[in-house]
Amino acid sequence: MQPGGLALAKAANRRELAVERAAKKDAVSALNGVFKATSVAVVAHYSGLTVVQMQKLRMQMKQAGASVKVSKNRLAKIALEGTDVVAIGSLLKGPTVIATSDDPVAAPKVAVEFAKTNEQFVILGGSMGKTVLDVNGVKALASLPSLDELRAKILGLLVAPATKIAQLSTAPAAKLARVVQAYASKSEAA
Repeated sequence: MQPGGLALAKAANRRELAVERAAKKDAVSALNGVFKATSVAVVAHYSGLTVVQMQKLRMQMKQAGASVKVSKNRLAKIALEGTDVVAIGSLLKGPTVIATSDDPVAAPKVAVEFAKTNEQFVILGGSMGKTVLDVNGVKALASLPSLDELRAKILGLLVAPATKIAQLSTAPAAKLARVVQAYASKSEAA
């Protein structure tokens, strides 16, 4: 080794460590922002899934308005501090994936459906706000209708009375018109 070569190698190593620390700090702050903005988080083991299966999971989550994060558990636990979903920290052991969504039903629904067809995807639990959910709690959330479905049902209930009122108000006029038409046809035939 050349003189001064060791010092150059140490300086380069320090720069790499500084860049790596900065990248970890950015990842933790990004995850913290996701955890603060989410209303529900689902934790699952994904060991044994293929890349294609993970892409399918990500696509299904995205279509439902949810997202999937794979992160180092240690960094995720740091990112959980100061958020409502901090309770899922105890579930972060082994190869875990965290699914989050603003809609409290979207992420659990997709996760449960995905777990039915992929036995390597094992749901561990989750959190809805400050409420800790076990596997059955996640499945119960998944069985509920989504926000969009609820909105459609409420809108249907609100519109139905107006439609019935309109039908009732036009019914007498329609009956009267049919009676007049019947008399007109009868007098023409005679």
